[in-house]
Amino acid sequence: MEKPRRSFLGLCRISVGFFGIQVGFALQNANMSRVFQSLGSGVDDLSALWVAAPLTGLLVQPVIGHMSDRTWLGRFGRRRPYFLAGALLAALALVAMPAATSLLPAALLLWMLDASINVAMEPFRAFVGDSLRRDQHAAGYAVQTAFIGAGAVAGSIFPYVLAHFGVSNVAATGAIPDTVRISFHVGAAALVLAVLATVVGTREYSPAEMAAFGEAEVPVAAPDLAARGWRASLGWLVGGGAVMAAVPVLHFQKEVYLLGALLAGYGVLSGLAVALARSGRGGGMLASIVGDFSGMPPLMKRLAVVQFFSWSAMFIMWIYTTPVVAQRFFGATDPASAAYQDGSNWVGVLFTCYNGFAALFSLFLLPRLAAAFGPARTHALCLLAGAVGFAGFLVLRDPRALILGEVGIGIGWAGILAMPYAILASSLPQAKLGVFMGLFNVFIVVPQLLVATVMGSVLKTCFPTQPVWTMAFAAGSLLIAAGFAARSRGAL
Repeated sequence: MEKPRRSFLGLCRISVGFFGIQVGFALQNANMSRVFQSLGSGVDDLSALWVAAPLTGLLVQPVIGHMSDRTWLGRFGRRRPYFLAGALLAALALVAMPAATSLLPAALLLWMLDASINVAMEPFRAFVGDSLRRDQHAAGYAVQTAFIGAGAVAGSIFPYVLAHFGVSNVAATGAIPDTVRISFHVGAAALVLAVLATVVGTREYSPAEMAAFGEAEVPVAAPDLAARGWRASLGWLVGGGAVMAAVPVLHFQKEVYLLGALLAGYGVLSGLAVALARSGRGGGMLASIVGDFSGMPPLMKRLAVVQFFSWSAMFIMWIYTTPVVAQRFFGATDPASAAYQDGSNWVGVLFTCYNGFAALFSLFLLPRLAAAFGPARTHALCLLAGAVGFAGFLVLRDPRALILGEVGIGIGWAGILAMPYAILASSLPQAKLGVFMGLFNVFIVVPQLLVATVMGSVLKTCFPTQPVWTMAFAAGSLLIAAGFAARSRGAL
């Protein structure tokens, strides 16, 4: 017996909630650097303020994945309670963000916003895999990517549209423009309504139904932590200590201490998990997550390298596009100037374009290309297109011409959002789909942490007055990702 085949409308019902999640995510990506600079942050401090976003993902997603795999609340289901709760908390953060009057509350609200989005986002990834038969996974994640793109378009363009209709786009030093404030409030409403549409319009298969489909929730054993030595844990601990020791020697900024602390912290946690397993208490959350992480399927390990370099590029773009466009294309470095705010609004347009192109490409072309060339080769081609798009920031001078580069970035983004998840959903055990999806996102979060802690030091040391060179790093990172994806085609 197989799961019923979903119609196109059914695929839309499953993923429409991601439209709202992405509205909130896009408002965050396109406007938080602007908010931070409006509240007094310098360009080289942006990466430190942004570190909250990947850190929350690193902590939240594996835990939520582990918990959602083990949840069944009857009519409320397994995944839906999590993405509804995350949506409500994210909406509260969006409403409160424009009221921030200093950097500390803004940074704390970003932490809350990103944590809440992660609570909602991770179960949504697994929800698609739960709901669809294997031969619909590629189509399901492509439709999800289309909703992601549509939500990002709406979230990114809204401040620009409000300014076009006469809403004030400038504010006094230390204040946030009305265009941003109203956009965050509308985004909060869109987030809740879209997620409610999925919660109300879908149902989840019960454990008995999953068993009838041949996807019973049979526990899948993690590697035996009790049989492991302490070498790996010690390696993580020593590596983290070495990173922290290198900060004063190499004159890195103090934020790099956080990266070292996280590496050392994982060493401590993994050692604790081994100790718990050896004492006969290996069935708890910590030991289970550490065991699953150390025992990832080979397919996940191959995709992890691709994800690392792919998301490094995207995080560079989200942090630095605003100062790059404002300075290079609008001649402005003062966040209080009208030219800077005009440049910031144009960034919203650019982000709208790449997300719109991603939505169209994923809906109409990506499944066909994957069927014709295979998922790995298609993913490599998408990443190459993204690298070309980033190179446009270095060679183009007219801000309107940057839209051409956004076509390539949109194609790359479509591949990043759809192809790895379609591959994994068809290959991972159903009983651990949530936790493996959460652990897979570690390889999204770690490069973001690396960018957030190191790129500020690189920018300050190598090109303190020319942030446009961050886009060269983004292009190179996607080229590396494309190379690894192409080399993995035999396995994928």
